[in-house]
Amino acid sequence: QVHVVESGGGLVQAGGSLRLSCAASARTFSASAMGWFRQAPGKEREFVAAIKARGDSTYYADSVKGRFSISRDNARNTVDLQMNSLKFEDTAVYYCAARRPRGIVVPTSSLSRLDEYDYWGQGIQVTVSS
Repeated sequence: QVHVVESGGGLVQAGGSLRLSCAASARTFSASAMGWFRQAPGKEREFVAAIKARGDSTYYADSVKGRFSISRDNARNTVDLQMNSLKFEDTAVYYCAARRPRGIVVPTSSLSRLDEYDYWGQGIQVTVSS
């Protein structure tokens, strides 16, 4: 079983920045694509950002492009989400997700699908005050 744990959430004013971190226990972490999703109250969970196993390809939702940046450190089994210029509508519970290595190459854009991921964290609250 792979454990995924998010940290770094909290309350921030609009226009501010916050950095989320995710630690995964998988021994195959360096071969696993990782993603961030979020879910606001009353809304479905939505894609935020994804990064391929080697960190050489990333993909972002249009709503966060240019403001958020995803990165990973395979030596530490962590993936971070740097969030800048935060808006009130970024308020949500943020989830980190890990995708088992499957031995096939998929387009980075496919990592926006929830069903591409096998392991999920418990989520962490991010609240942006207007």
